[in-house]
Amino acid sequence: MKKEKIGKRAITYALFALLISVLLMSAGENEDIKAKDICLKSASVVEFNDIKLSVTLRIYNKDGAERVRKLSSVTKKYGEEGKMLLRFDQPADYKGTTMLIYDYETKSDDIWIYLPSLRKSRRIISSEKGKSFMGSEFSNSDMSKPSLNDFTYKILGSENIEGHDCWKIETIPNEKAVAEEYGFFKKISLIDKETFLCYKFETFDIKGVLIKTALLKQYRQISEYKYMAMTMEMKNEQNGRRSVINIDNYSEGVSLTESEFSPSKLEWLSTCKL
Repeated sequence: MKKEKIGKRAITYALFALLISVLLMSAGENEDIKAKDICLKSASVVEFNDIKLSVTLRIYNKDGAERVRKLSSVTKKYGEEGKMLLRFDQPADYKGTTMLIYDYETKSDDIWIYLPSLRKSRRIISSEKGKSFMGSEFSNSDMSKPSLNDFTYKILGSENIEGHDCWKIETIPNEKAVAEEYGFFKKISLIDKETFLCYKFETFDIKGVLIKTALLKQYRQISEYKYMAMTMEMKNEQNGRRSVINIDNYSEGVSLTESEFSPSKLEWLSTCKL
């Protein structure tokens, strides 16, 4: 009888341990799902289906010397696919340089660039997406929305930034090729718990060394559920350089048709009225 009781007790303890293990695993899975859901919501509140922007890009070297670029941007969404055009208007030696981005939900984006000096366009390959966007501290991949399925997510805790109570979320690329494409091996973002707006993110290299720090400021509510950061600053922690994007003007209603968002029309798009 005694041995039977001990046996039953051992089985009970084993089942209890198994239950705890399952609960802990489920909690971990739910946390991962929640972290991804937070990032998905954060992306959605700043995503516009149809918008035109006038933008100023300021590039500062480590000594503070400034270079200024003026750009026009139009974005329109067709089903699950977003199409975006970025065109340099000033200075004269950059005028007409045009970038076309096809932003996909479940695969890597397609990016093309047209250079007026050569009168030709070319596709930006994956290995170039993590490189500098026209000499700034922003990368080519910063110009489009990443595919959320390319990363794993984890909530590290909470952090306050300028009075905003934020989730601190770690984002890690699923594969080395993805990391090389986006130009980082880890990203930590601060996302507001109430509005889901991202106020800061940091990127790190394969050794965990901080590469860049981005600050998103002066959010403006465009509609009931949509917001826009009017200022975005990217600082390169390795060389001391920084770049700042300011949204000067915005309006809804893009006149370009879907067929006009085409690599074959980049030369025309470099001079047409947007």
